[in-house]
Amino acid sequence: MGGDIALWMLALLVSLILLGVHIAVAFAICSALGVWLMLGSMEAALAILGNTAFEAVRKDVFAVIPLFVLMGDFIARSGAAADLYRICDRGLRRLPGRLAIATIAGNTVFAAVTGVSIAAAAAFSRIAYPEMRKIGYKQTFALGAVAGSACLGMLIPPSVLLIVWAILTEMSVGALFVAGIIPGILLALLFSTYVVVAAIRNPSIAPPFDDDLVEMTPAEIRSELIGGFGILFLILLVIGGIWFGFFTPTEAAGFGAIGALLIGVAKGMRFKAITEALFQAGKTTAPIMLLLITAQMYSRLLAIGGTVNYIKSLFLTIGVDPLLVIALMVVIWILLGMLIDSVSIILLTVPIFSPIAMAMGYDPLSFAIFGILIIEAGLLTPPFGLLVYTVKGSVPDPTVTLSKIFIGSFPYFLLILVAAFIVLLVPWLATALPAFMLR
Repeated sequence: MGGDIALWMLALLVSLILLGVHIAVAFAICSALGVWLMLGSMEAALAILGNTAFEAVRKDVFAVIPLFVLMGDFIARSGAAADLYRICDRGLRRLPGRLAIATIAGNTVFAAVTGVSIAAAAAFSRIAYPEMRKIGYKQTFALGAVAGSACLGMLIPPSVLLIVWAILTEMSVGALFVAGIIPGILLALLFSTYVVVAAIRNPSIAPPFDDDLVEMTPAEIRSELIGGFGILFLILLVIGGIWFGFFTPTEAAGFGAIGALLIGVAKGMRFKAITEALFQAGKTTAPIMLLLITAQMYSRLLAIGGTVNYIKSLFLTIGVDPLLVIALMVVIWILLGMLIDSVSIILLTVPIFSPIAMAMGYDPLSFAIFGILIIEAGLLTPPFGLLVYTVKGSVPDPTVTLSKIFIGSFPYFLLILVAAFIVLLVPWLATALPAFMLR
């Protein structure tokens, strides 16, 4: 009986989301209604769900999200992203399509201090896109490089999606962070290879240019070094601290936020900009925290009703090939990516998908990275395509259309899928570093 009610509530949840109800509200309604129907007492249902929410917000790991978001906001507002882009550009002078590769390289490093793809998309839309267009890069090619490479922010640690996945599955945040490093580098290399090959085959989309190094004043050199190398220092502080066991993820996030603040002050941030960063971090984090609390209630509903065990046994008893089950998950993730944001997709599906994948013998770390990659691809799919809309709203070019960004980012969408299945079929890519770290 409980399983049937939970399945009906799952159907109601999907219906409410499709009707436009905010997913947090939908989670809360379905959780309260479902537990009430199972227990026959609204008072008991509210007590259970209230206790679930209370226990959720008491977890230390919940502090990781606002701190890492704040760290990213400090870096984004300080101008360090532009410094990083210029350093990458000069270091890649001999490569075809160097500005596009500099965008990918800059996003790869920038992702390691933001954890939010939207921040990277907004920053590099204003920094990299005008530079590429100035020397004649094809518009769709330049837009694709900005939107596609911004996806790296959701995979390379610290990533908000990795934190959310860890909270839902009760996995180690540190292990997931380290697990994302090699796949993140692999994806960046796939992106860069595509750019080089495309630029060689059709030089008109990314014209080569031989510019003389611009003379820089001592103040400009100092500012660029503070911004560019300050980001590298933060990466070593946060990821290195977690890797070598100096910090827990929560402590690393705190030190990272302090380090980012110091970099921002050194770059010229003052009280107004710091205050704006604090408010923006709060505005970004609050909806995520509400989603996480209501998702914990939804997970309790699934647990009481035995829904996960029912669905898991259904797949296992009918003898469906594991790859077909994985393919079904991929289709669902991509379809949801057309409609809702990435955090909501994880909250809606991971409590069901992860146990099924574990029962079929997939490694939890490699499946987590696989899932994050597929969900990243949803950031580039029409009609929702959150990163596409972010780029559209950020580029200083009125001729840019959504269709041009979708066209330019399609190769990156395919490469993300390729990287995802490589990680799933070669789990060593996700498990090697965590295994080494935890020896």
